[in-house]
Amino acid sequence: MTTASPSVLFYVQHLLGIGHLARASRVARAMIARGMRVTLVTGGLPVPGFPGPDIPHIALPPLAVSDGAFAGLVTATGDPADAAYLEARKTQLLAAYHTIQPDIVVIEAFPFGRRQVRFELLPLLDAIEATLPRPLVVTSLRDILQRRSKPGRDEETVALIRRAFDLVLVHGDPGFAALHDSFALADQIADRIAYSGLVCPPAPPRSPENFDVIVSAGGGAAGQKLVTAAVAAARLLPELPRWCVITGPNLPQNEYDNLARDLPANVQLERFRPDLAGLMTCARLSVSQAGYNTVADILMAGCHALLVPYAADGETEQSDRAERLESVGRVGVIAESNLDGTTLAAAIQREIDRPLPAQALQISTDGAAQSAEILWNLVQNRHANPKV
Repeated sequence: MTTASPSVLFYVQHLLGIGHLARASRVARAMIARGMRVTLVTGGLPVPGFPGPDIPHIALPPLAVSDGAFAGLVTATGDPADAAYLEARKTQLLAAYHTIQPDIVVIEAFPFGRRQVRFELLPLLDAIEATLPRPLVVTSLRDILQRRSKPGRDEETVALIRRAFDLVLVHGDPGFAALHDSFALADQIADRIAYSGLVCPPAPPRSPENFDVIVSAGGGAAGQKLVTAAVAAARLLPELPRWCVITGPNLPQNEYDNLARDLPANVQLERFRPDLAGLMTCARLSVSQAGYNTVADILMAGCHALLVPYAADGETEQSDRAERLESVGRVGVIAESNLDGTTLAAAIQREIDRPLPAQALQISTDGAAQSAEILWNLVQNRHANPKV
């Protein structure tokens, strides 16, 4: 066990949005700053700027999903991923594991999510189990999970955690959302759960640009309904003269072009803004979905916010997060099922001048640094009390 500079293999697979990759990149960067040797192994479509040149990186042949139902793995060209393609990924992942010889393997989401890639993760866990000394195994988990609908899935997850994982590292604050709030069997793995706080970026500098309304759709793959409604709402609210609508890099080009062809005069259309959090600090209102990283940006910017949680195909995670923030008066919420230009315009009018609570939301936001510290201590404890 290399305690002076522990080696880490950090696996992350993003399938639709970019939130998982962004959070993993922040945690990996904090681990490197703490003195660990981290290799991030990614399996999704390339995302400009992530994980960043400062993070050693292995990219597996990319996989995505064909729709928001997360069914049907496809390649970068949109073709179904066949058995040979998946076998090549598995072989590359196992080769990376044996080359790196990590002290810790961190697997993002699995087995609570990412069942689509168990074809390579279960063999990875088998390889880990056969290694002496066996590396520590950690799952890196967001604060609120998708609630299960299929019988037996939670029990299967608990069994795998107890068999193969040393730690469930939850990137959240239990005072805001504890794991048992979205995972009913959390008490059965309570001895393996640790909380890092939310993985947030540093507080952003104020932007020199001032907008009345900032609309952002994350990666954009599931944001078409939001940005279309936003452009329609801006047309209905000419008294708000400065709008910035950010579609996300993954919005299909034809949909972006359709929006750009008929913009009202008060809308500035963008695909991506690296200074989004800075723009939020100066906006009268931020309108967005309720993904983990977007909410982290909102909290660090301290901005007024209206959330439209993504809820298609039975998704529950963003709605749960938005409802918790709404219950303490921090944000307004409008259901995606009710979303069009008229309903969004009405919600913006209702929300834009509503006072925020006098007392700031008390929630830990230094999750990247705390994650690194938790993992560092895990290695030290293993060294002091070796089991194998």
